[in-house]
Amino acid sequence: MHPRIAVSQVCTWDWSFEEDLEFWRREGIRHVGLHPRKLELAGWDDAVAAARAENLTVSSVGSVGYFPLDRPERWGPAQERVQRCVDAAAILNAACVVIVSGGAGRLTWEEAADALGRALAPISDDSVPLALENTVSLRTDYGFVHSLRDANDLARTLGIGVCMEVHSCWAERGLAATVAGAIDDIRLVQVSDFVNGSTVSPDRAVIGQGDIPFDRVLGYVVEAGYEGPFEIEMIGPRIDAAGYEAAVMGSIEHLSGVLERLGA
Repeated sequence: MHPRIAVSQVCTWDWSFEEDLEFWRREGIRHVGLHPRKLELAGWDDAVAAARAENLTVSSVGSVGYFPLDRPERWGPAQERVQRCVDAAAILNAACVVIVSGGAGRLTWEEAADALGRALAPISDDSVPLALENTVSLRTDYGFVHSLRDANDLARTLGIGVCMEVHSCWAERGLAATVAGAIDDIRLVQVSDFVNGSTVSPDRAVIGQGDIPFDRVLGYVVEAGYEGPFEIEMIGPRIDAAGYEAAVMGSIEHLSGVLERLGA
C-alpha cells in the first residue's frame, strides 16, 4: 500500500466503527479518514479514544456541514457537528476537516456563498483547517459548489482550504490550470472511480473499474506539487456489489500503481 493512500470510513458505510478497526488491523491499513456518522454511532469520546489508541494517521474527519443555507434558524445542529469534528480532528492530529457547502435552497449561488460564511463564523478551526469539498451536481440538497474552480474561489473568500473530490471534477474544463492555481489551498484529494452513463447518486466505482483517467488527473496534482494524502472514498451500489473488502483492497492496489508511476 502506497504510504500516501488513506481509506475513508465511507468505503465501508454499513460497518460499525469496531468492524472498521478490525478490517484495518487485518489488512495493515494505518492511514484512514473518519466520518462523523460513525463517530456518533460509536460514541464520540469512545471512538476518538479508540482511534487514538490504534495510533492511526488520520487524513480527515468529515464530510460534514449540510447547512440548509436558506434556513438560518436550522443551522445550529450542523454548526455543532462541524465544531465537534474540528475538536476530534485536533485530538487525532488529523490533516483537515472536510465540509460540504450545504444546499442553497431558493438562494442564488452568491447568496448561498454569503450564507455559508455566516454559518461557519461561530466555528473555531484554528487547530485543524477546514477544507471545502466540491460535490456532485446531482445532489443540490447537500451542496451548491460543484466545480473545483468554484470551491477554490469560495474557500479563499472564506479563508479555508479545499478538498479536491476527483469524482466530481475530473471532467472539468481547464482542470490542470485550476489545480495548479489551487495547489496551495488543497488539503486533501479524495479518489473514487465513475462509470460514464450513470445517473444514480451515489454511484462510485472501484478505482480502476470506471472511466476516470487517473494517471492524467492525479498527474496534474502531483506535478503541481501536492504533498498530502490521497483518500479513497467510495459509496454506492457498485461498492456494495463488489463487497467492501474487495472494493477497498482492489482500489488500494490500483491507486498504488498510479501513484508509483507518477513518482508521488
